[in-house]
Amino acid sequence: MKKLFISTVLLIGLSATAYAQQRPPAPPHPSKTQLYNSKLSELNKRYNTEKKMILNHPVATKKMKQDQLRALNERYQNEKRLLRTAK
Repeated sequence: MKKLFISTVLLIGLSATAYAQQRPPAPPHPSKTQLYNSKLSELNKRYNTEKKMILNHPVATKKMKQDQLRALNERYQNEKRLLRTAK
């Protein structure tokens, strides 16, 4: 009888511990359009900050700024195109 009582208490304790460790339900996944919009806004924000940094650079010449902006625009268009194709 003593063994049965000990094993029952042990079993209840272990099951309570396992139940307490269960994870909460996962949050719902964002829809494809929400994901696309968030990635696009992140891309636009990064583009604008890089553009401001290039334009406000104190040492760069006008020609250097034009070249850097041209490369930035090209990279931005490629990333935007990739994002659109993944949509």
